[in-house]
Amino acid sequence: MGDIIHTLPALTDAGNVYPDITFDWMVEENFAEIPAWHKLVNKVIPIALRRWRSFYSDLKSEQYDFIIDAQGLIKSAVLTRIAHGMRCGMDKNSAREPLAAFFYQRKFSISKDQHAITRIRQLFSKTLNYEIPCDPPDYGIDIVGADPRVCPYIVFIHGTSRKDKLWPEENWIALAKLAAKYPIKIPWHTDEEHERAKRIAGKCKNVEILPKTNLTTLKNILSAANGVIAVDTGLGHLAAALGVPTISLYGPTDPKLIGTVGKSVQHLITKTPGIVDISVDDVPIPKHIM
Repeated sequence: MGDIIHTLPALTDAGNVYPDITFDWMVEENFAEIPAWHKLVNKVIPIALRRWRSFYSDLKSEQYDFIIDAQGLIKSAVLTRIAHGMRCGMDKNSAREPLAAFFYQRKFSISKDQHAITRIRQLFSKTLNYEIPCDPPDYGIDIVGADPRVCPYIVFIHGTSRKDKLWPEENWIALAKLAAKYPIKIPWHTDEEHERAKRIAGKCKNVEILPKTNLTTLKNILSAANGVIAVDTGLGHLAAALGVPTISLYGPTDPKLIGTVGKSVQHLITKTPGIVDISVDDVPIPKHIM
C-alpha cells in the first residue's frame, strides 16, 4: 500500500507539465481503490491472477506511449511485458531488485540514497522528459474535510504485517487513557488486529472500534481526524498523504528512505534496532485538539 501512495505525487507532477496526460494503473487487487482517488487515472487494472484471461485482455487492449514500473520488483517488471508500449524503469543499480531491469527497454539511473517518493518522481520525470519540480509532493487525493459539528477524534493505527513493527499493546492503552478527553477510533483488518482492538477498547471507555470497511471509507475517516498515531504501515502513509497531523512510530525500518511524508508529520524512532520501544511519554497528543 505504501508503494502505491508513494507513486501518487509523480502523477501530479506529470499532470502539471502535460495537462492532457492520463494513466492506466496496474495494481494488486486488494489496493485497487487507491489509484482511482487521483483524477489523472483513467482506468485501474487489478492484478487478478485467478481471472487471468480478463486481466490479460485488459493489459493487451491498449497501446501505451510508456509503461512505467514504479515498484522496481521482478514481479512487477514481468507484468510489464504483457502490455504494448515502451517499458521503462530503473537500471540494475537503481531498482529494488536488480534483475527487474532486464525487462525494461529504457532504463534510468536514480540514486538509492533518497526517499522512495523522490525516486519515483525522478523516474517519471526522466521517462516523460520534464524537470522534476522542487515543490513538496502533492498526492492529488480528494480530501473530505472535518465536519465542525462532529466531536474531534484521534485515530490509532496499531496493525501492521510485521510483528517487529508493532507497538506494545499496553502502550496503546496507556496512550488512550492519556487522551481520555477525546474519542479514539481504531480500524482493523485481520482477526488478530480485531482481537487487539477489543482488548484496548475493553480498558478504555473513549475507544471506538471501527467496523471492517473498504479503503475509501477509511480514507474519509482519516481525512476528517484531528490526529493520527500509527506504526509503520500503509494507513499511516495514507494519513500523512491526506495532510492529517500524523505521528509515525518507527523501529526496524528507516523513515529516511520509506517514511511517511506529509504536511504535518512527526517521526518517533526507536533507540533499539528491531524493536518499537518508544515510551508513551514520547508521544505527543496533536496540539490543536488539546
